[in-house]
Amino acid sequence: MEFFKIKRDIPFMRHALVLNAISLLTFLAAVFFLFSRGLHLSVEFTGGTLMEVSYSQPADLNAVRDTIAKLGFSDVQVQNFGTSREVLIRMPAVKGASSAQQSEQVLTALKGVDPTAELRRTEFVGPQVGDELAVDGLKALAFVIVGIVIYLAIRFEWKFAVAAIIANLHDVIIILGFFAFFQWEFSLPVLAAVLAVLGYSVNESVVIFDRIRENFRRYRKMNTVEIIDNAITSTISRTIITHGSTQLMVLSMLLFGGATLHYFALALTIGILFGIYSSVFVAAAIAMWLGIKREDLIKAAPRKEDDPNDPNSGAVV
Repeated sequence: MEFFKIKRDIPFMRHALVLNAISLLTFLAAVFFLFSRGLHLSVEFTGGTLMEVSYSQPADLNAVRDTIAKLGFSDVQVQNFGTSREVLIRMPAVKGASSAQQSEQVLTALKGVDPTAELRRTEFVGPQVGDELAVDGLKALAFVIVGIVIYLAIRFEWKFAVAAIIANLHDVIIILGFFAFFQWEFSLPVLAAVLAVLGYSVNESVVIFDRIRENFRRYRKMNTVEIIDNAITSTISRTIITHGSTQLMVLSMLLFGGATLHYFALALTIGILFGIYSSVFVAAAIAMWLGIKREDLIKAAPRKEDDPNDPNSGAVV
């Protein structure tokens, strides 16, 4: 399905050098902020107190957040748990205060606003659990990257696999760079969003690479740059439809999903925007500079050896 069709190919690769220089500077800036500022890790990674509080009626999460904020606690996560009357509260560890003292102070403040507030359970999430989550998250990221490389190398050619992985890592590092620069909270939902962006970005790269391979078979007189420009131009309508509809859904979560989904949707928004950019100006351009050519994707048929017993073998027709 196409909303529109562009008759003349847009010369994307003509500006690839300038745009990739911008990408490189953005990537290096993201790496710099990751090392200089670091990620603002959530309670799941750093350890802290977890409380489950129940109410006799649906809880007002904003009121709960305001009440806890007045106590001086920062970076507190408040969300519904199971039903609208159950609230799960995560608070980072505070020096000089035990988990029991924190939970008692919070529960007293919540009862002052709503006497029906009842503590169901409280527990301490140790930093060791956070270390395990961080290690498991890095393992998941590594497995996804290796899987994508293997898949693309089998489906296409190693140059495309290298180009796609560089483009995907470009997206991931830039997302992390935004979170490091603005010191947004990096939590498990954000990690899930980063992994989702990896799959989403490689899907767009596969679509473009597939069209490039098809064009090499169809247009014998075009050079590599013209083939890539035609492939990107011919998939623009599809890109606008898929990315536009996805971005609308993610923006709705960002604007109306509340504090629980805010950073998750924010990571997806950044990832989708840069995923479109990297598929066109990073993945395709790197494949071009690696020297992708028609012979890499279209293997010549093996020449049949002469058979001495075949009277037609070696005959000139």
